[in-house]
Amino acid sequence: MKILYGIQGTGNGHITRARHMAAAFAANENIQVDYFFSGRNKANFFDMEVFNEYAAKQGLSFVTEAGRINHTKTLTQNNLFKFIKDIKGTQVKSYDLVLNDFEPITAWAAKRQGVPSLSVSHQAAFLNHVPKQNQTFIDKIITQHFAPTQYNLGTHWYHFGYNIIPPFVTSELKKHAAQSRFQNIENDQILVYLPFESIDIVKEQLQVISEWKFTCYHPSISHAYKDANIHFKPLSTSGFKHDLLTCSGVVSNCGFELSTECLSLGKPLLVKPLQKQYEQLSNAYTLQKLGLCDVIHSINAEQIDDWLQTKQGVRVDYPTNCNALVDWIAEGNWKQTSQICNSLWQEVTFPVHVKQKLDRLQQANI
Repeated sequence: MKILYGIQGTGNGHITRARHMAAAFAANENIQVDYFFSGRNKANFFDMEVFNEYAAKQGLSFVTEAGRINHTKTLTQNNLFKFIKDIKGTQVKSYDLVLNDFEPITAWAAKRQGVPSLSVSHQAAFLNHVPKQNQTFIDKIITQHFAPTQYNLGTHWYHFGYNIIPPFVTSELKKHAAQSRFQNIENDQILVYLPFESIDIVKEQLQVISEWKFTCYHPSISHAYKDANIHFKPLSTSGFKHDLLTCSGVVSNCGFELSTECLSLGKPLLVKPLQKQYEQLSNAYTLQKLGLCDVIHSINAEQIDDWLQTKQGVRVDYPTNCNALVDWIAEGNWKQTSQICNSLWQEVTFPVHVKQKLDRLQQANI
């Protein structure tokens, strides 16, 4: 089977999920995969060796300023003429399947050329009646038509009774979580990842909390340096992984993949969702309802300090092995999702109090 895998490159969460999938694809001799990214300048991708030769196009992306989406600039700064040209110029006829993680060029190219397409993404979960917060009519249109595919398989922290699979975490992360299950990491090191926020505001507010030490990753940082109680670092997969494993808590926006890693490790999590972005607002709403994180809506030293004094983590055990999903994809019966969904959810372990809240949330949402 020959697959073209289209991946949204605006944030690092989609790429993290694709890395899991790439390792499983590489182990299957019957599948050949080509990788296609859009939403970011190719020069700004990093740690992409697992994808070998990959294609990258401009695509479409949201423009953010000071922790919120700027809809006006999003409309004016995206080049729709180039986007349409790239759709027409992307040939997918030679592929048996276009696999998609919210990447619009390959999704529309597959639709236009009549090639089967399958979405495996967090965004696909929102096509179902899962918990949502502040979703507008425009948000619904974007969810349905930004990267439309013939078949959809959502990923989420719970299935809520729909064709949704759990997220995957690396075996290294799961091993570390198992080893530290009975250890409480107590130190003053806090990992901060707020890529959509103003670095100046982040710096200003964190320096007020001088008794804690912060390690801050941000796309605007070009080289590592220390300033008072903050260690600023450029984006790095390996460096970030090390700091995530050893920190005693995480402050971040509310993307899906990093939140999943924090849950798998049992790390205390404080999220500041990207404003006017209903996916992150919905993520924060769901996690807070389940008692899995705390939420703030601005970068505020007093609120962060309050959380630091009382922070607690909750561990959820998610699967590591993507092989069953890859085998299901290779079988080609993409309309039948119940077996793969049920199989993967059997590998998930929730704390009893979280499972009770999940059941109540599912009942209330339905």
